[in-house]
Amino acid sequence: MPIDPQLLALFTVTTAIAMITPGPDMVFVLGCGMRGGPRAGLLATAGVATSEAVHVAVAAAGLAALFAAVPVAFTVVRVAGAAYLVYLGVQMIRNARRGRDELPPAGAGMSGRRAFLNGLLTNLLNPKMVTFTIAFLPQFVDPALGQVWLQFAILGAIMIALEFVVDGTVGVLAGRIGAWLRRRAAARRRIDITTGSLFIGLGVRLAVTDR
Repeated sequence: MPIDPQLLALFTVTTAIAMITPGPDMVFVLGCGMRGGPRAGLLATAGVATSEAVHVAVAAAGLAALFAAVPVAFTVVRVAGAAYLVYLGVQMIRNARRGRDELPPAGAGMSGRRAFLNGLLTNLLNPKMVTFTIAFLPQFVDPALGQVWLQFAILGAIMIALEFVVDGTVGVLAGRIGAWLRRRAAARRRIDITTGSLFIGLGVRLAVTDR
């Protein structure tokens, strides 16, 4: 297998936990589902997932070439990425404690085509998503195993699959989930704090671990 099993397991668990956090993508899909119904929610998820596939492909192509040409670049990218994960974790905890409410209100309908295009473009053109992909994925890649591009592809496929499972479910059940989240602000804050702590711990662990 061209990827370290322990890193693969850690990546899968971390990504799954991060996916269930009410972040920008989930909020967007939730809003589409609440406005346009289950079909709009699913197509919004498809748009987001398509843009993530592009991000992964760009990151894989660029970073794989960089690591091959300049081996020390892997260490630089890994440490910088770990620091960014810590930063994201701190921001999530701070926002949770401030009690920020980003849930969209129920409103007018939204077509499936519009939901897909909006999901594709808003995620594709979001520089934070590009930065996150470049920072997050290399943490689970081991150049010593070779086939760096294939490791990126496997990680990207898992990320996209989890995106469909989690956000797709949110899109289909948007009405009920939206109502539950509105009534459970404290629960949402606990989820954010837990995920933020996970990111901080993961960033510190990966920054100090040699591979």
